[in-house]
This record gives sequence, C-alpha cells and structure tokens, in this order.
Amino acid sequence: MTERTVMLPPEANTSPKAWLRAQVKSPLGLVLNIAMLALIIKAVPPLLTWALLDATWSGADMNACPPKGGACWAFIHAKMRLILFATYPYEEHWRAMLATLILVALVLVSMNPLFWTRKLLIGWALGLLAYGVLMWGGIFGLRFIDSSNWGGLPLTILLTVCGVFFGALLSVPVALARVSRLPVFRTSAIIYVEIIRGVPLISILFMASVAMPLLLPEGFSPSGLVRVIIGIVIFTAAYMAEVLRGGLQAIPKGQYEAAAALGLGYWNTQFKVVLPQAVELVLPAFVSLIIITLKSTSLVVIVAMMDLLGAAKASLADPNWIGFYVEAYVFAGAIYVAICASISRYGRKVETRLRRARGYG
Repeated sequence: MTERTVMLPPEANTSPKAWLRAQVKSPLGLVLNIAMLALIIKAVPPLLTWALLDATWSGADMNACPPKGGACWAFIHAKMRLILFATYPYEEHWRAMLATLILVALVLVSMNPLFWTRKLLIGWALGLLAYGVLMWGGIFGLRFIDSSNWGGLPLTILLTVCGVFFGALLSVPVALARVSRLPVFRTSAIIYVEIIRGVPLISILFMASVAMPLLLPEGFSPSGLVRVIIGIVIFTAAYMAEVLRGGLQAIPKGQYEAAAALGLGYWNTQFKVVLPQAVELVLPAFVSLIIITLKSTSLVVIVAMMDLLGAAKASLADPNWIGFYVEAYVFAGAIYVAICASISRYGRKVETRLRRARGYG
C-alpha cells in the first residue's frame, strides 16, 4: 500500500507587514482604506466631544443644558421612564419591566436546542400566563391596566415576538401551498403572498384596526392590541413564506426520493427531511426578517399605539424640555441597535454551528 499525503492549506500570515503588503496590492483598496480612515479621524473626535466631553449629565430642566454645549443627557435621565414605558402607569412600571424580562427570558431559552422539549411548551404557557397577569393585572391585588395603555419598549418587544413567532407558524403552510401540485392551494397562496407584499405595512395596520371590527360579527371585537398583532403576523408571514419557498425549491430532488424510499409520508418528509434543510438555507434571510419586523413595529403609531420610538417622540412635548430631539432619537436608536446586533450575532453563531456540524469549517 502506498501512503497518501494530505496537503493542508497554508496558514494565513497575520503579521502587520503581511497585512500592509496585502493592502498595497490593490490600488483601489488602498485609496478606499485611506479615505475611510480619514473619514473616521474627522468624524469620531467631534462626536465623542459632543456625546461625552461637553455633555450635560444632570439638571432639572432645559436651562441646565447650554445652547451651544454638548449632548443633554439630563433630558434622557428625566424622560427615561416615559421613553421606556410610555403611558403605562408610572407607579406600575415594575410590572411592565418584570413582564418584559420574562418574555425575553423565554425567547433566550427557546434559542438553545437543548431546551427543545415538552417542558419548553409548559414554560411558555406559564411564562405567558405570568406576563398577562403582570401586564393586565386585575387579580392578586394588582391594579387592572388596559392594553390601550401599554407602550414603549414592552410593547415593541411584545409585537416583535408575537409577529415573528406566529408569522413563522403561518408561513410554513403558506410556503408548502406555494410549492404544492394542487392548483387550489397553490393559487390561494400566491394570491395571499402577492397581495400582502404589494401593500405597505401601514395600510395593513390601518385595515386591521379600522376595517376588522366592521367585518367581524356584532359584539365580537378584539382589542386594538390584538388587531395590530394580527396585522403584523399577516404581513410577516407573507414575507417569511416567500423566503421559505426559496429554501424549499433549493432542496435537491434526491432528498424527496430518499425519503420516499424509506417509506416516509408527505408530512414526515416535509417536517423531518425537507423543512429543516430549507430553514438552514434561508437562515440569514430569516434573521433579516426578524430585524425588519422589530423596526416595523414603530409604524403602530398610526393606530394610536405608542411603541419605543413613539414614546421617544412623545417625550419631546414637555415644555420644560424643548429641542432635545437628537438625544431622544439617539437613545431610542441605541436600544434598537443593541437589540438588532444581538439578533444578528446570534444568527451568525447558529450559522457557524451548522456549518461546523456539516464539516464546512
């Protein structure tokens, strides 16, 4: 027998000299790097001066912040609870915070495949029950708070979680119908997807809030929060279904033939063979849709609901604090960036694990 020599790829040279040599190889790349470095040098110092060095951190009103000074973070300190919780009663903010932490904890636990058991369903049931008790109240000596008073960060997270979760559930049958050989199911799915993707989310939210009560039986009218959630779910499901359809069409025909050879029926083939691979293929697009859904919740302001961005805008109405819209939007934007970055980082982490599991490095 002859020995087989395995050739390993050369290790990348990460020394500063090698890095500089790589930049010089491309004249265009060198010019772009120099231009970006110059832009950073010019933009970052003034920004740091405005945000940190010349900033005002405390004060009772706008008089504490000089007109030509830096950022007035005293405004954020005074209005933070209004921005985070909007019109939820001030003395009950602890309930909204605790309920939001429970919802976030459920999401974080659900991201770990080790907890994908029946106990997770029980945990979600108990967690949502605790969430409802804390947010609505009315029992255990808690003051009743109508959902019309919910707002700020808790509302943003609730709409995002419900929109993504129920939207993903609805997208699976719609995507399967889109690739079905049955013309009735396929045509119905095409009509649904094309209509929803052809109109903006604003119009869907408006129709869900205004037209839905007119179409439902008399005496049966969901709350405004439920109607908004339904609108977001319908909108998100259409986009997720179309993304998932692309993943289904990318699955090789041999996978279906192998499943048929093993005697698997249609549903076992879809849920045990095809859909897991399709979801893996479209995972980056799914992560993008989750982030889009999070940012799209800011549109609920048109139906008189105050999310995080709407609460930041409402904080500017105080006559004692006038003109600090930059600080308000920077604070709200920083929260959005932190959440979106966390979602994106987790998505990349899952992609890396799946690639390593399949031996792709």
